[in-house]
Amino acid sequence: MSAPNLILIGFSYTGKSRAGETCAAKLGWRLIDTDELIKQQAGETISAIFERQGESYFRNLESGALREACLERNAVIATGGGAVIDPGNRALLHSCGVVVCLEARPETILQRLEQEQSLRGASETVRPLLNTPDPLTRIRALKEHRQVFYATADWTVHTDWLIPARVALEVMRGYKTVAKAKDKQERRRQP
Repeated sequence: MSAPNLILIGFSYTGKSRAGETCAAKLGWRLIDTDELIKQQAGETISAIFERQGESYFRNLESGALREACLERNAVIATGGGAVIDPGNRALLHSCGVVVCLEARPETILQRLEQEQSLRGASETVRPLLNTPDPLTRIRALKEHRQVFYATADWTVHTDWLIPARVALEVMRGYKTVAKAKDKQERRRQP
């Protein structure tokens, strides 16, 4: 596997989009943010999709966006936080690149959510699954459910105490380490 895609998974507000931008620039590759791809294709926000068609409809769009993204080569793919729930999505992501998980504590995620909401204004729902009276409890429950899927990543970067530039450096370090190991493994299998 030479120059596999770099795929970022993890809960919302762990830094996937921002790290993805930096890594794509360093590699000279295209960034594909699957949430952005879904919004472009649907012509509406993710919150609107959830509100009008529901989560199940959104997850189908998400699977389609992942299939489209994985057709690319030399791409950094930033996925939505729940993309890894579906076993087909997980298999697809692992087949088309090195999967790096960005991780953060629930309290850090809540702090970042609140910062974004204060920037955008309280009237705009940023993340529909976190739009509850007690977002911290919801974050904890969703993370607990998804953690087993995030743990399937080839590499994990804890982002709580890192500035965005450092997160990107750690992602690149993990990507290069795993890509090199996978390439060696693949060459050993060849006759």
